[in-house]
Amino acid sequence: MDTFILNHLLTDIDHGFELWVTLLERTLFFKLWGMPLIVLWLLGGSVYLTLRMGFINVRGLGHSVAVLSGRYDDPGEVGEVSHFQAVATAMSATVGLGNIAGVAIALQLGGPGAVLWMTVAGLLGMSAKFTECTLAQQYRIVSDGQVLGGPMYYLSQGLAERGLKPMGQLLAVTFALLCMVGAMGGGNMFQANQSSLAVASLGEQLHWAWLSDPKLYGLVLAVAVAAVIIGGLQRIAQVASAIVPTMVGLYLAAALWIVFHHLGDVPAAMGQIWHSAWHPVAIEGGIVGVMVQGLQRGVFSNGAGTGAAAIAHATTKNPEPVREGIVALIEPLIDTVLICNLTALVCLLTGVYRADSDLSGIELTTAAFTAEIPMMTWGLAIIVCLFSFSTIISCFYYGEACWRYLLGERGLLAYKLVYILGSFGGTIISLDTVIRFSDIMIFALGIPNMIGLLLLSNQVAQSLNTYWHAEHTHDGLSTSRRSLP
Repeated sequence: MDTFILNHLLTDIDHGFELWVTLLERTLFFKLWGMPLIVLWLLGGSVYLTLRMGFINVRGLGHSVAVLSGRYDDPGEVGEVSHFQAVATAMSATVGLGNIAGVAIALQLGGPGAVLWMTVAGLLGMSAKFTECTLAQQYRIVSDGQVLGGPMYYLSQGLAERGLKPMGQLLAVTFALLCMVGAMGGGNMFQANQSSLAVASLGEQLHWAWLSDPKLYGLVLAVAVAAVIIGGLQRIAQVASAIVPTMVGLYLAAALWIVFHHLGDVPAAMGQIWHSAWHPVAIEGGIVGVMVQGLQRGVFSNGAGTGAAAIAHATTKNPEPVREGIVALIEPLIDTVLICNLTALVCLLTGVYRADSDLSGIELTTAAFTAEIPMMTWGLAIIVCLFSFSTIISCFYYGEACWRYLLGERGLLAYKLVYILGSFGGTIISLDTVIRFSDIMIFALGIPNMIGLLLLSNQVAQSLNTYWHAEHTHDGLSTSRRSLP
């Protein structure tokens, strides 16, 4: 009887959540020329920033690698984490199931052609990521020894300097509210949902019924999340910097092994992606439908333009804001252009992807890897769980930072408890509803943030030119955090 009541309650929660998500979706995802206006907004903003910054996404790559290697690190600088730890924390929130499950979802909903548009979103997103992380460093503050920064600060302070204080404050508060909820969606519930499916699939193959119980997995996950987030940013950064490089390395090694095993078929797979992008078959909305799916999954994968990663990059030990932006721009290249394309190739080369397949999300990716590497039944389940865990704890920091901006320490424990419950809730709510809620929250962040990026882009471009000249003439000049007009 107790089990019946519990299952009935969980069903009601799922249904109520679905109705709420449908209402939000109709409000935020209205379409213009067949494409959600919010997607056009982020894409158009990224194109403008790419042009305004002089294609920094291309010319800044080499310098980004040099900075990331630690050549410019100074332990004595103000900040809480190193360049590498900031990238690891930010990539923990982006390199995860958006790259593994998200690609499979894009394939199922948009066909192979969606991968091309994911790549476009990643390349253009590099410039947006550069701009937002540079601004995060320029407008960060130090309060009681703690470094605080992110869109909340550059929206309020940056626009105030331009005589737009009321607008800046409104955008900052809007961003903070959306980020607090958004961290719960794509950063928490989606990750919990997909990792739960991966563990359940492993349990079914091993005939371990207890491992297939999402409620048990959700409980264990919630306890693990609670244990880490209580320790604050430095513990989150330490865990992320330990998990991310190892998991990315293992995942890339397995993907590359499969790609090289089918090396002769790679040109055909690439051709399939290209052809499907322009001549989609049985895809709702035709070419526009393919673009929408690819661009949505691309933005969800790397988060560029949404401002979330800027919160982590604001805390680095770094005297030069532009340098941090250049470090950050490599993130979309790795997580969307590299990892997402490899995932797509694995799904296509192994023959697991079929338009009429019932598999979706993490189940499709798991089937593709295990078709070639049987031991990946265990391996991918572990990778998925660790990826999702690192994403969940990193996104919590984003939500926590926004809570502190709005309310300080008041009620912070309540937010932590709700977030922990969200980790459990994500394992019992249907995949479709979780995906839709995650998309809504992630894209909504781009509204206030991109407005700020566009309005403040001229000063970032000036700062970039000064920094670039200094680096290439070796005169040691540094653009200060507030030296901009």
